[in-house]
Amino acid sequence: MVRIVPLPGSLVQTPFTVYESRALGVRPKRLRAHDLSDGGRLIYLPASRHLEIIERARVLAAATPGAWASHETAAVLTGLGLPPWLGGCPTIHLSKPHELPRVRRAGVTGHRVRCIPGELTEVDGIPVTAPPRTWLDLAAVLPLNYLIALGDQLIRQPRPSLEQRREPYAYKDGLRLLIRQHPNMKGVEKARLALEEMRVGADSFPETFLRLALLDARLPEPELQLRLDPDDRRSPAADLGYRRFRLAVQYDGAPHLTRVQQSKDNRRDEAFRSAGWAYFKANADDLAEGFESVIARIKRARLRPV
Repeated sequence: MVRIVPLPGSLVQTPFTVYESRALGVRPKRLRAHDLSDGGRLIYLPASRHLEIIERARVLAAATPGAWASHETAAVLTGLGLPPWLGGCPTIHLSKPHELPRVRRAGVTGHRVRCIPGELTEVDGIPVTAPPRTWLDLAAVLPLNYLIALGDQLIRQPRPSLEQRREPYAYKDGLRLLIRQHPNMKGVEKARLALEEMRVGADSFPETFLRLALLDARLPEPELQLRLDPDDRRSPAADLGYRRFRLAVQYDGAPHLTRVQQSKDNRRDEAFRSAGWAYFKANADDLAEGFESVIARIKRARLRPV
């Protein structure tokens, strides 16, 4: 029985390039052992193991000098979120400067782009487009409503206790400048339209879709993160609504299913109702039908200033 020499700890159960193995003193013969499989040019993979998107992106970027993760891959790595038909990342999107050849290898969708300093960042050591540039790159493939929703996630105010950041990924003026710097990109006109419809205050894609559905139904522009008492930062807040009509709307997604969150939600709901507000709640079923039932109920309410 042939004894397989153990790999260095940093290469066990993770994809790696031939350069990484050489730097650690792994002999070429060891790379032909049955516990490894050929991942394409210069890449070796653990045999019979499913690789996460971040693992595939890391090794493919390392094997492709000058390239960075972009488009759908960058959106997943930075946690921006994507429509369900894009989030699976069957291939890794890698971009290179437009003066270099496009990346051509199995498992990669290659792009040649014009990139300005400041448009790249890192995620766990992987070079990746920063969220604002990712938004612009995706403008060519996302429907307008999804592009607006993704943009709302860029400009919303983060919660430092949950996200380890205090500033939005972008401001509208910065995105306006980004668009001007890339006038010939495919999808740039759609990005310009989306920017005008983006608003600060939506904490999720469904909240943006709810706001857009209200506008499509010819209802007024709602106030976002509507506090019951606007002068009290600790006052309960609904996702959106109309203060002058004393009408609030809340979207309850998956994060609202925990016991702790449900307790907070119940206190918020009771506060609005006790104050005499018309109060509506929407969920994933309402989202699936385009919020038609919720909007019909809102329209039946007496939308008169109080």
